[in-house]
Amino acid sequence: MTLQNLCVYCGSNSGRQPVYLEQARAFGRELARRGIGLVYGGASVGIMGAVADAVLAEGGRAVGIIPEALVRKELAHRNLTELQVVPSMHVRKTRMAELADGFVALPGGAGTLEEIFETWTWAQLGMHQKPCGLLNVAGYYDQLAGFLDHTVQEAFMRPQHRAMLAVESDPAALLDRLAAYEPPTVSKWIEPGEH
Repeated sequence: MTLQNLCVYCGSNSGRQPVYLEQARAFGRELARRGIGLVYGGASVGIMGAVADAVLAEGGRAVGIIPEALVRKELAHRNLTELQVVPSMHVRKTRMAELADGFVALPGGAGTLEEIFETWTWAQLGMHQKPCGLLNVAGYYDQLAGFLDHTVQEAFMRPQHRAMLAVESDPAALLDRLAAYEPPTVSKWIEPGEH
């Protein structure tokens, strides 16, 4: 799969450990080196700002999609390749999905989780064929990955659908997996007695 633009969901906070910002920058540099454009939430702060700054510093493309309400709080990144101001969070998420060939979550909070889970769910339902992944910085997503494995064990998710969400701790390894992604061809629904 050719990744021309990657949507990155991540925190507007920086997190407790410096490694979160360090790996966000490493991920941004790797995107730029591969010629993959960044599509993200358009903020200048936290993990969001770090990944965008790294992409731009390496001569890459960074497109931000930000709701008007957040622009007014002066969080918008003013040095992006392109900044699109949209009326709502719903429009933001739709626009980001339209522009992207894949989706990755770096460390973040509830908003980050909601965004990657939505696009991953859309993939499970066959609404798109794009890869989804987590950059598991310093074990940040270990417990979440374990819980997702539990959903398979308890027959709430097929193993093929669990496997659709790539989890890697290294930026290059994650991008390699996304580039090699092939969507499964199984039904989303598990029939009684099937597990």
